[in-house]
Amino acid sequence: MSHLETALLILVLLLYAKWIIFSLALFPAWLITKDAQRRDRIADSQAASSDKPQAAPTRLPFIIRFVGRIAYGYVRYMIFQTGWIPSHHVRNFIYRYIFLVKKASKAVIYWGAEIRAPHNLHIGSRSIIGDKSLLDARHGIYIGEDVQLSSNVSIYTEQHDHRDPWFGCSSDASFRVRIDDHAWIGSNVIILPKVHIGEGAVVAAGSVVTKDVPPYSIVTGVPAIPKGERTRDLRYHFSGGYLAFY
Repeated sequence: MSHLETALLILVLLLYAKWIIFSLALFPAWLITKDAQRRDRIADSQAASSDKPQAAPTRLPFIIRFVGRIAYGYVRYMIFQTGWIPSHHVRNFIYRYIFLVKKASKAVIYWGAEIRAPHNLHIGSRSIIGDKSLLDARHGIYIGEDVQLSSNVSIYTEQHDHRDPWFGCSSDASFRVRIDDHAWIGSNVIILPKVHIGEGAVVAAGSVVTKDVPPYSIVTGVPAIPKGERTRDLRYHFSGGYLAFY
C-alpha cells in the first residue's frame, strides 16, 4: 500500500470512527449473549403455546439480555452497512479486524455483501465475492482459493425446521457449507445448508443447490443436477485486482 493509499485509508477510517468504536464494543457482547438469547426465545415460545403450567426458565439478567438485543441488532445493521462503504481498504479493515472474517490475502469482497456471523466465514486467497451476495455463515462457510462467486449469490447455513412444533432451528455444525478451490458459482445461485461444492465445479446461473456437487462437474437447474464436466486442467489464479470504490 502506498503512502497516499495509507493516508486515504486513515482519513476514511476517521470518517467511520463511530461505526468502528460501537462495533468493537457491541460485537463481543453479541457473541457472548447470542446462544443464551436463542434458548430464551425457544423457552418463551414453548411457555406461550403450552396449556400446562411451565416452570420459569433460567434466564440471563435483564440488563445482559437488553444489551444483547441492542448488540445483535446494531451488529447486523453495521455488517449490512459496511458492505456499502465505497472503499475496499476500509471494508477489508472492518471485515478482518472488527467482524473477524478470516479473509486471505488478495481475496475480494465486492459492493453490497451481507454477511451473517462473519467470524464463521473463511475466504481463501484470490477468491472473489460478487456484489450483493448474502453469506449466512452462522454455522460456517469455507470458501477455498481462486473461487468466483458472481453477483447475488446466496449461501445459507441455518434454517427453521418445518417439522418442529415450535418452528425452531435444528441447525448445527453439520449445516456448514464448503466450496473448494477454482469453483465458479454463477449469478443468482442459492446454496442451501450442508452442501459441499467440489474443486473446479461450475454452478450455472439461477440454480438452487441442495446436494453436494462433485469436483469439476457442471450443474444447473432447480434443484441443480449434473449436466456436464469441466476440464481438470485449470491453471488460472486471480490477481486480487478489483474495481475501485465498487
